[in-house]
Amino acid sequence: MNNFTNFTKGFIKENPVFVLLLGMCPTLGTTTSAINGLGMGLATAFVLMMSNIVISAVKNLIPDKVRIPGFIVIIASFVTIVDLLMAGYLPALHAQLGLFIPLIVVNCIVLGRAESFASKNGVFPSAIDGLGMGLGFTFALVILGSVREMLGSGAIFGFKFIGDNDGMLVFILAPGAFIALGYIIAIINKLKKA
Repeated sequence: MNNFTNFTKGFIKENPVFVLLLGMCPTLGTTTSAINGLGMGLATAFVLMMSNIVISAVKNLIPDKVRIPGFIVIIASFVTIVDLLMAGYLPALHAQLGLFIPLIVVNCIVLGRAESFASKNGVFPSAIDGLGMGLGFTFALVILGSVREMLGSGAIFGFKFIGDNDGMLVFILAPGAFIALGYIIAIINKLKKA
C-alpha cells in the first residue's frame, strides 16, 4: 500500500470515529465546541504520529511478552509531553479538556494503530499512517464539535451567529453528542450508498 493511501484512509475509508467507531469517550466528551474538538484531535494526532514513529523504530527491541506494556509506556511519554505543553501554553483549552488529555494513553485508536500498523511496518509509513489517522480523528471531532456548537449555542469556533438564548441546550449536553453523532454517521452512510 502506498503512503498516500495510508494517509487518506484515516479520513475516508477507515475514519476512526465515523467508520470504525473508535475513541468514543473523547469524541463524545470533548466535542461541546469546535475548538475543543480541534484541540483534542490535534493532541491525539501528535501522540499517534510520534508513538507510531518510535514504536516502529524500536519494534525489534521490545520482547513479545512485554510488547503491549512497552507500547503503553511510549504512548504515555508523548501524552505527558502534550499534557505539559498544553498546560503551559494553552491553559484555557487544557482546563476545558481536563481529564481527557491523560486518557489519550488508553485511547484505542492510538494503541490499535501501534499494534496493527507501527509494529509491522517501517518508520516512514508508520509516521504517515499516524498522521493520517490522527488528522482523520481531528476532522471527525471538529465536525461533531461544530454541529453541536452551532445547534447548541448558535456559534462556530466561539463566533456567535444567532442570539444568546436561541440554541438547543440538549446539543451541548451529553445526549446531544449521541444524537449529533448518530445523524452524522447516518448521513455519511447514506452518501456512501449513493
